Amino acid sequence: MLRATEAAPQAPENPARLFAALGDENRLRLVDQLCEGGPMSASRLTSGLSISRQAVTKHLLRLEGAGLVRSRRRGRERLWQIEPPRLDEAQRYLEMISAQWDTAIERLRGFVEG
Repeated sequence: MLRATEAAPQAPENPARLFAALGDENRLRLVDQLCEGGPMSASRLTSGLSISRQAVTKHLLRLEGAGLVRSRRRGRERLWQIEPPRLDEAQRYLEMISAQWDTAIERLRGFVEG
């Protein structure tokens, strides 16, 4: 439960879009690979998955649309990297939901015990 001195976490901008982008197993793997290995090309990311490079690119574009990754050109290839602030927003949102549940459970406990 939050203490009086702690600020409640703020909801991320468009949380449904953020969590929808994270709601796919392949996209979660891509996020994991980028978190662990740093910036990578779609070709390199494909090596860890059982899907085509075109499918990886499609997933990366979905993640980019949600603000979770960004890309930059390096020569002829495009490197993809994680946007840590957006992942931080997701974490803060989950903490906010957790705090709300903690409050609800405390109210229920008070009702049952009182």
